[in-house]
Amino acid sequence: MNTPLHLEESLQRDIDLLRSKVSEMARLSERALSASVRALVEGNRQLAYSVILRDQYIDELETELDRLCLEFLVRHQPAGAHLRFVYTTIQINKEIERIGDYAESIARQSLHLISLEAHPQWERFIELGNLATQMLRDAVQAFLKQDADLAWRTMAIEEEANSLRNTINAEIGELSRKALLPAAAVTPLLTVARRLERTADQAKNFCEDVLYFCTGEFIKHSHAEGFRILFVDWGNACLSQMAEAIGRSLGLAGFTFSSAGIQPQTLSARAIEFMAHKGIDISRQTSKSLDQVRQKGTPQVVIALGARVRDALPPCPGKIIVLTWPINDPVALLEPPAAVESALETAFQSLESNIRDLAGAILEEPKQQEEPYAKPNTQ
Repeated sequence: MNTPLHLEESLQRDIDLLRSKVSEMARLSERALSASVRALVEGNRQLAYSVILRDQYIDELETELDRLCLEFLVRHQPAGAHLRFVYTTIQINKEIERIGDYAESIARQSLHLISLEAHPQWERFIELGNLATQMLRDAVQAFLKQDADLAWRTMAIEEEANSLRNTINAEIGELSRKALLPAAAVTPLLTVARRLERTADQAKNFCEDVLYFCTGEFIKHSHAEGFRILFVDWGNACLSQMAEAIGRSLGLAGFTFSSAGIQPQTLSARAIEFMAHKGIDISRQTSKSLDQVRQKGTPQVVIALGARVRDALPPCPGKIIVLTWPINDPVALLEPPAAVESALETAFQSLESNIRDLAGAILEEPKQQEEPYAKPNTQ
């Protein structure tokens, strides 16, 4: 049966309306993000106030777009590509609105920093802001043009945003230690860096939604098959990064290893050098927070590297197994070099042994459950 022409026209008209609303909302969020960074760098209080006041327009558009999507579902009862389109639009709507919230947060932090007369070097913030803004712009274009290749290219940039944020954190920490920055300015500056990096994360999520729209495959969950193990320490600067790299180096089929920190810090140069001597390159790994890792999938096992880390972990769902490995973090040792080298070697051996045993237990679990326990022969 052919679809009546007026129904096809109605469907296309509603699709065009939704696309135009996404474009309008993205334009407002992009403008707010750029303005919030300008307010920060220029110390422009009026511009910061403008970003905060205009956030309500983004919120209103989010509500309107939600309503239009629901009406689309009821009116057209879509299937196939049209259903993927409206589902993707609903997801994207949330992500763009959240970027608007990040812009407002940056503007509020700017007001605080202006009052403190804090003037750090802004180059890294500008670079991260430009990167996040470009990712958002490209993600929107990927959606509007149904361009899967552009979505993939945009997603690949997200690691650069993580690296920039880590660099900013390290620089702010150094300025604070040298008393070149008011203590009250540290948290607002770190918050700004975090909001910009989270904008890049949202743009990546946006692209994953676009890929679902284009291909019908849930890219967000494509890595869910297999067994995921997450290593957590305090700063994700040394010990947990070593554990992640060791796990990957073992070449265990069906396993995914990742790492995160309670308070991520810059990757330890000594750890990079030590692992290079072991034939394992971690120089391209970046420090990650628990929130960043969660976006890439839920682990089956979380390894807390120390009791302090275990106590700081947020509540985990009941199906996640949390284990504690009391392994000393070599990054805590500053000198002498021989002691640090010895601590790195001890940590490496302990991590490798524990990872092999854990993986072996996971692989052998069905077999072990089937076989009855045999009492060892002591004669």
